[in-house]
Amino acid sequence: MNISLPPLNAVRAFVAAARHQSFTLAANELHITHSAISHQVKALESYMGVRLFDRRIRQVSLTLEGLRFFTQADAALKQIANAAQSVMSQMPERVVRINVRPSFAVRWLIPRLPEFIAQYPGIEPHVLTTTLSPESADDFDIAIRRGLKGWSDAMQVSPFIDDDVCLVMSPAFQARYCVTDPGALAGLTLLRSKSRKGDWEAWLEHVGTDSVRPAGQMQFDHVHFVLQAVEDGLGFAAVPFSLIAHDVALGRLCCPLPDMRLPVTRYYYGVGPNATAEAQYFTAWLEKELARQATSGRVTG
Repeated sequence: MNISLPPLNAVRAFVAAARHQSFTLAANELHITHSAISHQVKALESYMGVRLFDRRIRQVSLTLEGLRFFTQADAALKQIANAAQSVMSQMPERVVRINVRPSFAVRWLIPRLPEFIAQYPGIEPHVLTTTLSPESADDFDIAIRRGLKGWSDAMQVSPFIDDDVCLVMSPAFQARYCVTDPGALAGLTLLRSKSRKGDWEAWLEHVGTDSVRPAGQMQFDHVHFVLQAVEDGLGFAAVPFSLIAHDVALGRLCCPLPDMRLPVTRYYYGVGPNATAEAQYFTAWLEKELARQATSGRVTG
């Protein structure tokens, strides 16, 4: 049986106006104009062939027919809303579990997650941080790591970010010391992490100035602590560009010797054998993020 329904947008506008006894307050509730409410109510009255409101100067009131319709229409809209909420609450949770190292989570993934959430608002990213290799794919859908060692054979692994090590410091630190060559680093404080012990020496050897000796050193457990110290002006560091690209773009950090870079092992992402459809959306977003960065001039994260 075909059921003829009145225009539902008009019904919604009418119910709001009837509840408030005001077209203006109804317009505020629905985030539309006063004239739009008036137009919708007139369209509904034309459809039904009855007057729903008595209109006076700066005041409206329900007619008897309007009151009867409001009582039933308001209840019907609430029933529809409750029915939708009931179905939505029974839907399975849409989650993608992402396994990354702590520094990558803090410096690369988390600053970019708002873009993923904006594109896929129904999917919840669950970020799992660990320094262990992704040898088991039971507890996550996607992992991101450097190199091809330590991956589970059950995972589908794809290349992701090319990377290199460069010098980094805060803009204020650079303005104070004006580092234009490696020799200027001899009088400054080096900040380094236990998790990437050899980056400074490897960078020196690569650029051919392994005789530079900083005036002092500070050591931290992880790179993200080092970079916080760099932002706070405690010294300089040699770190992977992938972990500072976002901050460089925002002007929070700078690379004083941008052409002196040491290539390092690239990143890969792996998808577990039991990954859900949500994981496929996330990997598609990773690829789009990589392509976006390529068009911006540097595929380094």
